[in-house]
Amino acid sequence: MNRFDLSLYLVLDPVLSEPLGVIETARRAVRGGATMVQLRDKTATTEQRIETGLLLKSVLAGSGARLIVNDDVEAAMAIAADGVHIGQGDLDLRAARDRIGDDMLLGLSIGSVAEAEALDPTLVDYVGVGPVFPTATKPDHPPAIGLDGLQAVIRATHLPAVAIGGVKIGHISAILARGAKGVAVVSAICGQPDPEVAARTLRAEISRSLV
Repeated sequence: MNRFDLSLYLVLDPVLSEPLGVIETARRAVRGGATMVQLRDKTATTEQRIETGLLLKSVLAGSGARLIVNDDVEAAMAIAADGVHIGQGDLDLRAARDRIGDDMLLGLSIGSVAEAEALDPTLVDYVGVGPVFPTATKPDHPPAIGLDGLQAVIRATHLPAVAIGGVKIGHISAILARGAKGVAVVSAICGQPDPEVAARTLRAEISRSLV
């Protein structure tokens, strides 16, 4: 499997990314140090995700950042993205892995020890754990698990984990200390006046916390 770096994982939100838009937001964020970029657009069609994804792939080319598509295997395959990320109940893990093959990354959202223990680690490359804190970017999310919950879930799986849900720069040190390999952010980059500066600031804090 290809190597990947979860340390600064940007989840693109089309609404929050205005007025720059997701393409320019991603371009600037990667320039600032984002290592993974997930296209998450729940209202788009597969065709629209493919169109956006191809533009993102062009922007990310040569940067080393990985392009992940949320919950749309067909779009991810058409784009030849680096991977797919799915939530609990979105798709069957085995079916998703069979569709994308062994060369694409497969990420899974989990939020409890039970979900961590139930997954087949041979099918999944990494897990997104959360929501750690309450977040307005996903108002229907389950209750936040907090830092102690994050640590418990990470300990229940041997897979690399990225923490998601209301993550701000002041949380980074505590999150990484609890075993996460990185932080996934939405509003901390999307919609910021300068996504490059926002990403660079987060990147610097991640580097300090990993020393």
